[in-house]
Amino acid sequence: MSAMDGVICIDKPAGITSHDVVAKTRHILNHKRVGHAGTLDPFATGLLVLLVGRATRLTQFLTGLEKEYEAIIRLGYATDTADITGKPLSDVENTGPWAKEQLEEALSSLRGDIDQVPPMYSAKKQGGRKLYELARKGEEVERKPVRVCIYEFEPIRPNQEWLKDNLDGTFDFEVRVVCSSGTYVRTLAEDFGKQLNMGAHLAELRRTRVGDFSIDTASTLVQLKTRAAEESLGKVLYKPDAALSRLPVIDISEDDIRKVRHGSDVQAAEPSWTNGEHVRIRDIDGNLIAVGVFDAEANTLHPAVVLSQES
Repeated sequence: MSAMDGVICIDKPAGITSHDVVAKTRHILNHKRVGHAGTLDPFATGLLVLLVGRATRLTQFLTGLEKEYEAIIRLGYATDTADITGKPLSDVENTGPWAKEQLEEALSSLRGDIDQVPPMYSAKKQGGRKLYELARKGEEVERKPVRVCIYEFEPIRPNQEWLKDNLDGTFDFEVRVVCSSGTYVRTLAEDFGKQLNMGAHLAELRRTRVGDFSIDTASTLVQLKTRAAEESLGKVLYKPDAALSRLPVIDISEDDIRKVRHGSDVQAAEPSWTNGEHVRIRDIDGNLIAVGVFDAEANTLHPAVVLSQES
């Protein structure tokens, strides 16, 4: 692998798309192979996990990680996009404020496994068409609910006033959300409002974590450009092995490495591994060679994704 292969965490600003961030990163790094492990809406900010070079082959292992967000739910009216960029669907319904007990009951009802109906303004495809393409034409189609998990859904200011009165009939409620991949926080905001018999939408959204990647370690695009100019990208580039730290690992011999590089199975087994589990395959220096799939019956690892080539 080259020194450029790895994962970079970017703090996306508001007002640009995730694809814009990918394009700018390609330009900064002068590298065509840059992908992402999950997008953010243009109005949202926060953590984007980008994969560079041969590490783009690891996307499948990062897109399914749980996400953490900080958000502001605006209570008072819903919008056609479920966020602040959309058109209001009604006048402000001024029925607040609500007691903390009511807010907690609404939060509690949306924790755990829930079914979400994907919003029309989303990139989810139905019948080969992206939903937002249909929505922009004024079309609305029936969408099947998707099962997601809301691990945590709580107020950010638990010991202070939970609601901020905007003095226009609306109230802002700051929350922290930890959820499974595929969750629409916009839809969660709408559903929260429905629990209070109130229109609601997402006023702000910031992603703070993806799996073990935290916003605290993310760089802005300006900072990334500076690192590139200083030739110090190593300070912000996670090695592929570190990016998959949640997977079990095995270090193998040079003979087995040659087999893996040619796509051949190698004998390897640990008591804690389960059949079909993904395992990091490294050399004795800790460099990621491949990700293998464990076959419990044969006690072998089959290289599903190979990163390292013959030097």
